Amino acid sequence: IIVEVESSLHRVGGGRYTWNSDVNFSDWANHQRFYSGDWLYFGFNRTRHNILQVNKSSYEQCVDNDYIFNITRGGRDVFQLLEPKPYYFICGRGYCHKGMKFAINVLPQPSPSAPTNLASTTTHLIPSNAITAAILIFTFKALLL
Repeated sequence: IIVEVESSLHRVGGGRYTWNSDVNFSDWANHQRFYSGDWLYFGFNRTRHNILQVNKSSYEQCVDNDYIFNITRGGRDVFQLLEPKPYYFICGRGYCHKGMKFAINVLPQPSPSAPTNLASTTTHLIPSNAITAAILIFTFKALLL
């Protein structure tokens, strides 16, 4: 099986360590386009902040005790957007009320355009069992830049 892979890594807030209360996350998210398969990178101080995926109601009310998934691991964490749907993220510990939250709408991967010249295409075909390894290698190389 051959699978087409085109994923992007989005640095949440626009920088390396920008999951903090000094960033307008709604403005940042409104200037991005997210597709299924893309990754979010969160850089932050894990002793002060966390990252929680929540539902719309918890997002709107900054409720952090009924989350869907706790993304927090080590302070430089990634999350893959697997499905085309709305996603909601907040920081608990009271920071959601200070603006540390954002909502995004993830779109399905766009249909590939037919390349006119094989040498000009940027699409890479890799075996499906190597997708995870390829994405992890891409993610960690991007984080080191």
